[in-house]
Amino acid sequence: MTFDSAALLQGAVAIESVSGHEAELAEFLVEQVSGFTDRAYRDEVGNVVVTTGNGSLKVLFVGHIDTVPGLIPVRLENDRLYGRGSVDAKGALCAALSVAATLPDAARANLSLGVIGAVEEELPSSTGARHLLATWTQPDFVIVGEPSGWDSITLGYKGRLLATLAVELDGRHSAVDAPTAAAEVVAVWNDVSRWVVEINAGREGLFDRLQVSLQEIESGGDGLKQSARASIGFRLPQWLESETVVAFLQRAVADGPVTVEPSGAESAYRGPRDTPLTRAFRVAIRRQGGQPRTKVKTGTSDMNIIGSRWTMPMVAYGPGDSSLDHTPKEHLMMAEYQQAIRVLAEVLVQLADRQEPVKDRRSGPSLD
Repeated sequence: MTFDSAALLQGAVAIESVSGHEAELAEFLVEQVSGFTDRAYRDEVGNVVVTTGNGSLKVLFVGHIDTVPGLIPVRLENDRLYGRGSVDAKGALCAALSVAATLPDAARANLSLGVIGAVEEELPSSTGARHLLATWTQPDFVIVGEPSGWDSITLGYKGRLLATLAVELDGRHSAVDAPTAAAEVVAVWNDVSRWVVEINAGREGLFDRLQVSLQEIESGGDGLKQSARASIGFRLPQWLESETVVAFLQRAVADGPVTVEPSGAESAYRGPRDTPLTRAFRVAIRRQGGQPRTKVKTGTSDMNIIGSRWTMPMVAYGPGDSSLDHTPKEHLMMAEYQQAIRVLAEVLVQLADRQEPVKDRRSGPSLD
């Protein structure tokens, strides 16, 4: 029986899996790879877990099965597979599952491969990745499934902090010379914007700068009370911890009626350029006719969470153009998907040939 990697991806993209509603897709993926791998199941939090091989070298691929909302009609046109999640990040996960299902026996004998389809990566909860850290032993290498383009690897992601500004005031006539609830929130936002400009002074490159966005703002009233609420998102560089931003926000609202509630804090992560894992990817990409590149990204992924606890070599890799993430035009070239499968397979064969497991794993369940 031949494993059909194209059918796997098309079937996965056709199943809606917005964060918190991943069960149908998880069951589909488990069913598709069962019989081609040693084990395939859903764990306690709903993650897809696939393992194969019994070697001493432990390699873990961590993708995710959830998507942001927004239905895109699933269709294949001119080798382009349109659909929510095709790029972010079902393409990467299905590529890894395809490799796990077709890994040569020699590689299976020398390494143990785990492929995780994590739940809720698109939410600040990141339930799947946090469960993984709590229950698994640190492996020798981790590959995070995110779109990098088939010929590139991602070394790092910026950190994140979310904050909600809120205020409620007594209702008043519009002729009263006093700030409205909406004006109070806007004033704090303006203070935040000015501070971000100041703290970024002299810093070049987007990855090294603090970014802030006003994501949502609303106001209203019922005649007795007026209220306003705003959501702010920060993207944190490596030199800035979330505690510093929270401290500024608390100072900014200290003398006024606005309250601030921070959430979703994650530190930035950036791995080294030269490790056995990055070298394996560079060789594999060249063997497929590409010119390997490295990237850092201004978003946040499960790489941030994993990198906060584990210390092994790690990169993010997967087919697709990440500028299409979360957009109405999200699509993946099927030829690029197949290229990524070949690169991943070559990487794992190289790592299996090395057979040099890391000796300082932390305690906990392993891939055995």
